[in-house]
Amino acid sequence: MNRWLTRRWPAPHWPSIRGRGRTDLGPLLLTGAVIAIVALLAGAVPALLRAAADNAVQDTVRRAGHDSNVLAHADWERDDGPNGGRVRTAGLADDIENFRARATYALGPDLDAALLPPVAVVNGPILSVSEGNVPRTFQFTYLAGDLDGPDVTWVAGNAPGPAVPDEYIEVPYDGPPWPVQVGLSEADAAALGLGPGDRIPVKDGQGHDKNVRISGIYRPADSADPAWQLAPALLEPVPGADGVGTTRFGGLLSRESLPDARLAIDEDQLRRTVHFVAEPDALTWDATAALASQVVKLKAVSGSSVREEPLRWESQLDTTLRAARARNSAASAQAAVLLVGVLTATVLVLLLAADLLVRRRTPALSAARQRGAALPDLGTELVIESTVVAVSAAAVGLALARAAAPGVHWAWAVPVVLAGAAAGPAFGTLAAARASRDRRQPANPTARRWIRATGQLRRTAVEVAVLIAAVAAFGILHQRGIVPAADDGGTGELTGDLILPISALALGALVGALVLRRLVPLGARFALRQALRSRRPLAVFGAARAATTAGRALPLLVLVSSTALASFALILGSTVTRGLADGAWDTVGADARVDVGADAEAATPALAERITAAPGVDQVVVAQVTDSARVFSESTLLAPRLVIVDTAAFQRLLATTPLPDASALARLTAPGPGDVPALVRSSRGELRAGTPLQLSRDDAPAIRLTAVGTAPSVGGAGDVVIVDVAALADAGLPAVPNTVWVTGPGAARAVSNIDVAADVVLRADVLRTQRVAPLTAGLLRLAWTAAAVLLALGLLGLMLAAAAGASERWQTLTRLRTLGLRPRDARWVAAGEVLPPVVVAAVCGPLLGALLARLTLGPLDLRLLTGQAADPAAVLPWWLLGLLSVAVLAAATAVVPVESALRRRDRLSEVLRAGE
Repeated sequence: MNRWLTRRWPAPHWPSIRGRGRTDLGPLLLTGAVIAIVALLAGAVPALLRAAADNAVQDTVRRAGHDSNVLAHADWERDDGPNGGRVRTAGLADDIENFRARATYALGPDLDAALLPPVAVVNGPILSVSEGNVPRTFQFTYLAGDLDGPDVTWVAGNAPGPAVPDEYIEVPYDGPPWPVQVGLSEADAAALGLGPGDRIPVKDGQGHDKNVRISGIYRPADSADPAWQLAPALLEPVPGADGVGTTRFGGLLSRESLPDARLAIDEDQLRRTVHFVAEPDALTWDATAALASQVVKLKAVSGSSVREEPLRWESQLDTTLRAARARNSAASAQAAVLLVGVLTATVLVLLLAADLLVRRRTPALSAARQRGAALPDLGTELVIESTVVAVSAAAVGLALARAAAPGVHWAWAVPVVLAGAAAGPAFGTLAAARASRDRRQPANPTARRWIRATGQLRRTAVEVAVLIAAVAAFGILHQRGIVPAADDGGTGELTGDLILPISALALGALVGALVLRRLVPLGARFALRQALRSRRPLAVFGAARAATTAGRALPLLVLVSSTALASFALILGSTVTRGLADGAWDTVGADARVDVGADAEAATPALAERITAAPGVDQVVVAQVTDSARVFSESTLLAPRLVIVDTAAFQRLLATTPLPDASALARLTAPGPGDVPALVRSSRGELRAGTPLQLSRDDAPAIRLTAVGTAPSVGGAGDVVIVDVAALADAGLPAVPNTVWVTGPGAARAVSNIDVAADVVLRADVLRTQRVAPLTAGLLRLAWTAAAVLLALGLLGLMLAAAAGASERWQTLTRLRTLGLRPRDARWVAAGEVLPPVVVAAVCGPLLGALLARLTLGPLDLRLLTGQAADPAAVLPWWLLGLLSVAVLAAATAVVPVESALRRRDRLSEVLRAGE
């Protein structure tokens, strides 16, 4: 009890704190600079990645186009009258308003906030214009938004009106064509050569004339209004919309003429849809999971209403958002791996800097301890000093991060601050305790061996703990991957269960450095034994110094870990760069691809012939590509991408491109009696060689297929089935090609001006888009930045390690000069001490980085960013790794001349009087 009452709080001596700070201002500023720079990087990168994730979600939705729209469909109530005819519903526009309101209410507030105001679209059938020498089509459309559709100015005539006064009218089914008034844009009217009051000569698919008259000519108030994009023919003629050589014209309906439009055609030919266009700027990373879940729920309850006409929902927004979340989660995890590596190297450098600072302070700390200073007081003084430096430097770094990024994540800077604040006091307190320790070295050799064995066991325990952690990290990494589970509505953030797998890279680098730390002393002692047998004293002196300093763990750990992690960052950046190029090939399949529209598929062979004749075209391959084909496997319905192609031409195409060759294509020959051979590819393993398949057909028996090999990737699809066009034709299913692959330097020019309704995809455009994508560009910048920072940390560690042993090294060399060692020879001996660990790091660091890349790149899911069907193979940029090694060696060779110049003024008498 008395001992407890006599205990006191530590009493720091403030003049000593200020004096030590002024004396060691240089090392303290260096430590603060390291903490500030790494805190800037650690605080800004997560915030920049979060902003890039938001931009990536918005960019994905923009590129998805109309596929990201949310559509609501509903059937009309029947217009049967009591006398067996059809009743004109005057309030049809009000029904559209109610339909639009119902669909908006069903969305919910969150999903409604992410979409533009809805636009109801009522479309009539595609009618053919009976006059003229070229095929032309016509379609009337009603647009209704919040303000009754987009604004127009009537430059001639009037807005469409009702055909009859607003009264009850019932018309017979077999009566004459009911009149309907429409408006035409200036461009459509000029192309048709018609004006107000004229009748548009149109017929339906059965050849029946329709009574469509022009009430007026309009000019859009804002042609950029999103509503016009839902019916572009209302602004100007659209060539190729309904087949090769055709031109579609559009007629605008009004509230008054909409009831007449329903009577003018069959009642099931007028379709109504509410379009909700996604607003990319309103989408963020945090909201994507909830929005995707709401879209899935809408589609799940589609058509389930029983009280009124059910709503049928259609959208690919959920798929688009989930794909964006998967890419964002992968990029976040990949960035975390690099950041953990940078933080690990920084902590090691801070430990080395603290060790150097304590070596400089050991005489002062020993003197203070011998004058009666208590260890708690000394420890408190050192903690105050290091905490002020670490916290202030981190604050500066985080403030710069806040200025450079939209937000700051301070949690990533905590390990660096803790290392900077705790390393110096811990080492300093131990040094002061050793100076006043009264335990003497035992004279008994067994006791001395026991003490050495105890120290070795402690170090071995630490190394085994690191090894166990690394093995567990790599096991978890390969078992579950590194991408956070974001499809279940989670945030996609890096949670506690992901800390170990994202640390696998850093732990692997530490294990490799620890292994080399065990091997380097053995090599140094072996070199010393060999040098003792030689007649070269310089080799003996250099090997002796190397063997003496080879047991220092921190310098080797810093050098090897930094070079290995920097090498991994370079390999990651090179792999992603190469993967983007390969991903563009996987996505397009050639230098250019033409996806012909469904209405223009008959023109595909003629289009291919024209492209083949164009200059600069090497190869042209046509195929029928069907997404979500109905293929059965043992009563299980699959939806793979079905590719029907001339396999010989397709194989020649693959052989002349960077795409992987598919030798199994040769097996797809025209069969005799039996099943049609097919190549299959499956992301989930559902399709494999030897599996019997059935290709379903409408109004015909299914065609039996047999999987005979693995199919190459086509367009990045996960599930693919490839069959030969001739073999399938012999089985009774001729192909209708709708895809054209083109290779050659003139491919882009050859497909630039085609007169067919088709989508043209250029490999160069895909590659350019992928490279500037927010996540991809951010990850590449982070990889190159991390490599530069890690290299700088390694060089800084080299300088700190050299400075820590400089005093002892040159004291020994100066004494050797009394034995006749020349200054030039002294430099060679110093190089023999400094260079061995540096050479080991320069040689083994890149090799260790390559090994870590081979072990970790697969689970990182880089394919989600590169757009490839499979994970990209690791790319080893040997010239960059060579430059890394050369930079480390060049810095090491500069250390000895610099130290020699700084020690040139040391007097021999002062060195001899200094003692040990």
